[in-house]
Amino acid sequence: MEIEANISNAADEEKKLILREYRALLRALKSRLKKGDKRIVRRAFEISAEAHQHMRRKSGEPYIFHPLAVAKIVVEEIGLGVTSVICALLHDTVEDTELTLKEIETEFGSTHAKIVEGLTKISTVVETHGSTQQAENFKKILLTLADDPRVILIKIADRLHNMRTMDSMSREKQLKIASETSYLYAPLAARLGLYEIKSELEDLCMKYTDTEMFDEISQKLQDSKRERTRYINEFIKPIKEELERNNFNFRIAGRPKSVYSIWNKIKTKHVSFEEVYDLFAIRIILDSSAESEKTDCWKVFSIITNYYHHSLERMRDWISAPKSNGYESLHTTVMGPGGRWVEVQIRSERMNEIAEKGLAAHWKYKEGGAAETKLDDWLKHIREVLQNPDSNAIDFMTNLKKDMFGDEIYIYTPNGDMRVLPLGSSVLDFAFDIHSELGKTCIGAKIDYKLVPINHLLKNADQIEIITSKKQHPNKDWLKFVRTAKANSRIKYYLKEEKRIKAESVKEALIKKLQHHKLPFNSSAIADIANLYKYPSSMDFQYAIAIGNYDLKELAKLRYVGDKFVHSEKEEKKNAEQKETREENFELSKQLPSKGYELLLFDQNSDKIAFKMAACCTPIQGDDVFGFVTSSEGLKIHRTNCPNAASLLANYGHRVVKAKWAKNKEISFLAGVRINGIDDVGIINKITNVVSGEMKLNMRNMSIESSVGLFEGTLHVFVNNKEELNILCQKLERLDGVQTVVRLENE
Repeated sequence: MEIEANISNAADEEKKLILREYRALLRALKSRLKKGDKRIVRRAFEISAEAHQHMRRKSGEPYIFHPLAVAKIVVEEIGLGVTSVICALLHDTVEDTELTLKEIETEFGSTHAKIVEGLTKISTVVETHGSTQQAENFKKILLTLADDPRVILIKIADRLHNMRTMDSMSREKQLKIASETSYLYAPLAARLGLYEIKSELEDLCMKYTDTEMFDEISQKLQDSKRERTRYINEFIKPIKEELERNNFNFRIAGRPKSVYSIWNKIKTKHVSFEEVYDLFAIRIILDSSAESEKTDCWKVFSIITNYYHHSLERMRDWISAPKSNGYESLHTTVMGPGGRWVEVQIRSERMNEIAEKGLAAHWKYKEGGAAETKLDDWLKHIREVLQNPDSNAIDFMTNLKKDMFGDEIYIYTPNGDMRVLPLGSSVLDFAFDIHSELGKTCIGAKIDYKLVPINHLLKNADQIEIITSKKQHPNKDWLKFVRTAKANSRIKYYLKEEKRIKAESVKEALIKKLQHHKLPFNSSAIADIANLYKYPSSMDFQYAIAIGNYDLKELAKLRYVGDKFVHSEKEEKKNAEQKETREENFELSKQLPSKGYELLLFDQNSDKIAFKMAACCTPIQGDDVFGFVTSSEGLKIHRTNCPNAASLLANYGHRVVKAKWAKNKEISFLAGVRINGIDDVGIINKITNVVSGEMKLNMRNMSIESSVGLFEGTLHVFVNNKEELNILCQKLERLDGVQTVVRLENE
């Protein structure tokens, strides 16, 4: 009886917690509720709670907490309204429960049903024709963005809550979800203007893919918090007083940079944590009217630069020319007290809301302004790109990621109209951005009255006049120097169209040849012959004939037996030998690990599965690793923080094999370190003494270059494990004259 009472009490306690979360959601939504909305939201909550009543999350808590949390993120952190809250509450019901889209449509209407349909995940993962279901899923997500942006905004909220609550999941699941997030969701959040969410997602990804470094930087930020707060107060004191004297309504705050962005600086600039100059940023937010906000921002900029010298190189004016996602802010980096660089961001309350809530905030400020036009242009651009997606989803995603998520440049037409393109775009990208036909016939351009070729890379503020010719036709080489997804997809479309025309031109000759050899010559017969010769389609087969890769004389070797085409006896023998080779390769592939297998690396008692260390990240014993089944080179071992890990785990999660190290002291691994410092007599001798003398390590090579009193070099040594490498780095760092020692990372 006592046990039953405890169970009953626990159930009652859970119900109270669920209702508390529901009421918190209603409080967050209060300002957006119109007459009758509360009843509809309550109905969505009741349906979701009932549908998920027997489900629990990995942490053990009732599943309903997840849709409630997603709905709350949608309101509080993204700024969406009632429709989005209802869809967030229902977002997992169709996939995970008995509820159908038809029932949702009957209860709430077609808009809600359409959004929930877009949010329904694809759970099966299969590989198809050089693509994967994950990549196809990513493509579907982006298609929904062009259709109704609320789908992707709710999806981001769903992913954010999943990332916040991943501790109960298996290591394998954590890696897969974190990799998908860093590959698509974090850059997508940034592109939609959700910078706060983007930063949190990046930090959470790093927490699971590079735990050691995440913990180290987090601890250093915590340790320096008091000193940082004191410095921020000292920095803002004179500015605050001056702003008050000038009667500005404002709020001012200092905040640390995200762990991920600090790590990115450490990695790319090859500096230590202490040497990262902008560990924090000061944000000044003005309560100004729409008419005076730009002027007020520049006045504040003038006040700041009266007190502190600013760096022209680090100035970013996104007020005069907002980013394509509508982001507006004035950024400058100034020399603060004690010779420290400090980043200052100046913006209005309206600009700040758009900076924090991105796409959703634009709907609140629909006044036909420049920000709205930019946003509409961007969504139109996505629709154009998605109208001609490449058949290979992975290539499509790679191109679109470069296009959508990179840095931007601002280019002008001869009439002075501004276009926003990704950094690294060429003249041809610009031509296709204006119009597909302009790109198709582009032969060059004029920039500052000078002729430039179609592959010329554009710079910020270039004004371009495109030169065309009716004789011009796209060719394969164009794909090597276009950066935008639109240009890439249109070129592929034109090449495919040209291929189709060439293929069609030989069809008559092919039919005549088949008739001559008394073979069937209808469309299905040609498709069967194409299949026999391993061509993907009839068009590919006919194109091979058109360009001379297939000789029509080969048709004489075919026979038509029992409703199918077969080779002559000689050809059959040759094909049988090839089949035997393929079967041998198949037998080899069957030796690879099965699903759920965990590979114990370098263990004498483990199965004899061959594997290689990936050259892109050179893992050593002690690194956090996973196995990846390649299509041609068997099993490869990668570090979880490998430059390629996010893409591999996100696109090919079904090929990943769990792996961990056996305790084996006899195996050596080649590892590299980058070392720099002050060039002094005997520095090389000091380094070799530590490596060979103190630590008794075998050195493979050392390369040192010196310039103007400084040196930088790389060192490759054989170590037993990660711990030994860390000790080596610490010993080298303690040498007089040595500034930094970091593990060599391959890109």
